[in-house]
Amino acid sequence: MSEKALPGRIVLVTGGSRGIGLACARRFQALGDRVAVTYRSAPPDPADDAPGRPPLLPVACDVTDPAQVDAAFGRVEEELGPVEVLVANAGITRDMLLLRMKEEDWSEVIDTDLSGVYRTVRRALGPMVRAHGGRIVIVSSVVGFLGSPGQVNYGAAKAGLVGLARSLAREVGSRGITVNVVAPGMVDTDMIANLGEQRLEQLRSMVPLGRAATPDEVAGAVVFLSSVDATYVTGAVLPVDGGLAMGL
Repeated sequence: MSEKALPGRIVLVTGGSRGIGLACARRFQALGDRVAVTYRSAPPDPADDAPGRPPLLPVACDVTDPAQVDAAFGRVEEELGPVEVLVANAGITRDMLLLRMKEEDWSEVIDTDLSGVYRTVRRALGPMVRAHGGRIVIVSSVVGFLGSPGQVNYGAAKAGLVGLARSLAREVGSRGITVNVVAPGMVDTDMIANLGEQRLEQLRSMVPLGRAATPDEVAGAVVFLSSVDATYVTGAVLPVDGGLAMGL
């Protein structure tokens, strides 16, 4: 995959303070793009900014709040300009077997992982439509295809993102906007750090490549789908899962 990209684009990565989101932001930053990231708890450390490149612009935003989403885009537009590449990555988990899952556990995950993407994508679209161009990459999960015990809420949200992306790709393709999905499998992030070594080993045994991905490996796929090499790619789902789902 090539990392060739249009120089100096304005990129917004939601949930960009750590893990996959931060890895995406750093990749774009290294390419010379001007990158903003949203965060809920703590911004990324500016000491880690790529030397000689424009620093990341951290913007506080809870994607479950439409007013905060609008304000975040407003700040990015004021300080950098209209968003040309959106990476919709913000998400949470509230894992629990369905019989024990509370209404709020379901609602919080759906509102963040699915409706939060609707809010950010909808806000990004206006300027992209006027510019007759743009790239939207949505971060889903292999759980949306394979399922996972205790993740009915998360799996439903991540599966829903595929329908959202493919429907939107048909809506906006004539405006030169591409909409694609990256579906990571097991990734070495904080989200799996608390599962315990026994569960981690069980998960690794299910992956043909026998290991977890690094966040940077997922970021590579996101950068590709945002690059000039992917100009004719839209409505695609790109698994980055070590062969776990085998393209399902």
